Amino acid sequence: METIRMANRIEELFIRKKENILSVFFTAGFPQLNDTVRIAHELEQAGADMIEIGIPFSDPVADGPAIQHSNKVALDNGMNLVTLFNQVEAIKKTVSIPVLLMGYLNPVMQFGMTRFVDACNNSGVDGVILPDLPPEEYAAEYKARFAEHAVSVSFLITPTSSPDRIRLLDELSTGFIYAVSASSTTGTKESFSQDQLEYFQRLKAMQLKNPFLIGFGVSNSAAFGQACRYAAGAIVGSAFIKSLQVKGNCVSEFINGLRREIKSPGS
Repeated sequence: METIRMANRIEELFIRKKENILSVFFTAGFPQLNDTVRIAHELEQAGADMIEIGIPFSDPVADGPAIQHSNKVALDNGMNLVTLFNQVEAIKKTVSIPVLLMGYLNPVMQFGMTRFVDACNNSGVDGVILPDLPPEEYAAEYKARFAEHAVSVSFLITPTSSPDRIRLLDELSTGFIYAVSASSTTGTKESFSQDQLEYFQRLKAMQLKNPFLIGFGVSNSAAFGQACRYAAGAIVGSAFIKSLQVKGNCVSEFINGLRREIKSPGS
């Protein structure tokens, strides 16, 4: 029998915490097939606020070299959506922070969208990010199903998104908006340009319905601090994946390094 979850931990997070939110992305099944559960647990213990687990895909065109490499390794390890949902089921037994799945539409459509939403609900997934899901198609065909199971859907906006487009994607999103920092692939950068900071300021001034998190190019404490001055927080992906590959088990060290210049409320 299906489990219908009325509460959503993403929405609860943004009600409880208004700033300095750190969401960490990593690819399921990387570096080893069964590392997904361990990494999720260690991220919560280290102080991450939210976890985004990447669905490996053979052609991740929006991603830079680090995430592309992790996708290939994960697929070679045998990762697929059935295995991933089993791992998320295990994650929910020890991890209390929100868990999202992020990936390209192709594997989801092969799996079946209705089956995918049901599996998200049953395994404990709080939200999804599918960057190439057309918002109009989502609104017409899938929105009601996601809402029925309290699974949030976050859309991406970019520096080239028009104000009208941003408003539309904000209206369709639940939980938060993913603000892509640059019209490029993912990857680590040392800091944001003046144009990027002006883009963040424009978003902040729009007073959107949803809070927004800044992603793409957040790789160190300085960039994380910059992002948090404009947004509710930031998403870190490529830099974390590189740290897993180069240093092995260093999750706590990585998270502490990112938060070095940030003091949480009450600290």
